Amino acid sequence: MITQGQILDIARDAIYNIIITAAPLLLISLIVGLIVSIFQTVTSIQEQTLTFVPKILAVFLAMILLGSWMLNNMADFMTRLWSDFSFYLG
Repeated sequence: MITQGQILDIARDAIYNIIITAAPLLLISLIVGLIVSIFQTVTSIQEQTLTFVPKILAVFLAMILLGSWMLNNMADFMTRLWSDFSFYLG
């Protein structure tokens, strides 16, 4: 039977996997947002919608470049989870 410790281990691994997989996209979005904000401050352009288009394009480009790595990361986690399934049952 699965114990609370094993459930916590699975949850910890899942959260870690989510953070590692999402980190590149979040960092790219953060960096592009910071660059656009600096550009807006320097040029005194205060258009709110100006930040969305570059961030969306950068995240989309990052998903194209890093998508296979992200998918492999998630698939490896699921493979590990399913391969240990009999261990969790008893």
